[in-house]
Amino acid sequence: MLSLKYLIVSLSDVYSMLIFVYVMLSWFPTDRGILADINTVLGKICDPYLNLFKKFIPIGGMVDVSPIVALLVLQFGVRLLIGLL
Repeated sequence: MLSLKYLIVSLSDVYSMLIFVYVMLSWFPTDRGILADINTVLGKICDPYLNLFKKFIPIGGMVDVSPIVALLVLQFGVRLLIGLL
C-alpha cells in the first residue's frame, strides 16, 4: 500500500512540474524551434486539465490564475486521496 501512495504522490508531483513549466513557457516567445515543440507537447498534456478551470475562473486583467487554482486542487486532491488510503 505504501508503494501505491508513493506512486500517486510522485505522479502528481511530476504533473505539477509539467504544468509549472508549461505556464512559465507562456512568458517566452515560442513561435518556432525547440521551445515551440516543447510548448506543443506540454499543451497536449496540460491543457485538458487546465481547461477545466479556465471555464470557471475568469481572467483578471492580464493574469490567468487558473493554473494556480489547478495546482492547488491537484495537490489537495492527492493529499486527500492519500489520507483516505
